[in-house]
Amino acid sequence: MKLPPLSALRFFDAAARSGSFVRAAEELHVTHGAVSRQIRLLEEELGISLFERRNRAVFLTPAGQTLFQTTGRIFSQLAQTVEKIQHQQRDNVITLSCEPTIAMRWLIPRLSHFYQRYPAITVRLVTAGGAIDFQKTGADIALRRNDFKWRPGTGAGDALLIPATRPDVWQTWQHLSGDDSHRLRTVSYEHFYICIQAALAGQGITVASFLMAADELLSGQLAAPGGFMTDNTSYYLLFPSAPDKESPEWVFTSWLRTQLNESLAGLSLPVSG
Repeated sequence: MKLPPLSALRFFDAAARSGSFVRAAEELHVTHGAVSRQIRLLEEELGISLFERRNRAVFLTPAGQTLFQTTGRIFSQLAQTVEKIQHQQRDNVITLSCEPTIAMRWLIPRLSHFYQRYPAITVRLVTAGGAIDFQKTGADIALRRNDFKWRPGTGAGDALLIPATRPDVWQTWQHLSGDDSHRLRTVSYEHFYICIQAALAGQGITVASFLMAADELLSGQLAAPGGFMTDNTSYYLLFPSAPDKESPEWVFTSWLRTQLNESLAGLSLPVSG
């Protein structure tokens, strides 16, 4: 049996639920005449009267009441299903605020692995550093460094490559290490990742955490003669509230921790304390 058009059933359901063609038209953002026309076409196709028209008012006939019992249930379930899948889609998007260099040089190359394992979750990446206002930024997770020490090695004629975002990095290292013997010329670049690229091009030496240069150290493109100093500073994952177990935030955090541990394990470098 051929079913009536879904649009006509939708017009009927709205009119039956509100008890008025006028209110149905307001709900559907159409004219009163459009509602009357759709219902008349539906009645003609079915060969059955669905409404009684009396003094500008409409009332369901017994056949109309029977049809409304089904359309009411179907359209209600449909609305709930649409809301559910839209809500799931929104819930499966994670906004991660991450420091630019870590995002570009370490995280982004590994995100394809995450998507292969969890194709239903999308990571919206926002690059930023420093303090995080979760309410203002809308971020779900933030990856931040609180601070770190450096133990660079230098050679004759090397330039010190300094990020403009952290202009005091070398002075800080000299203060922490007690070593003020480096009297090299300095070259300033805007960010850590540009300094690392300049070091790859042989322009000089720079400072970085292991995450910033992990892949290049593993491939041998860069070297860390002094190793990495351990101290009480770390990278932290920050949340506005603890993520629920099995939530997209929890899944992504678990994956991220695994990737961090694998990167650490793969760096067979001397570590000085």
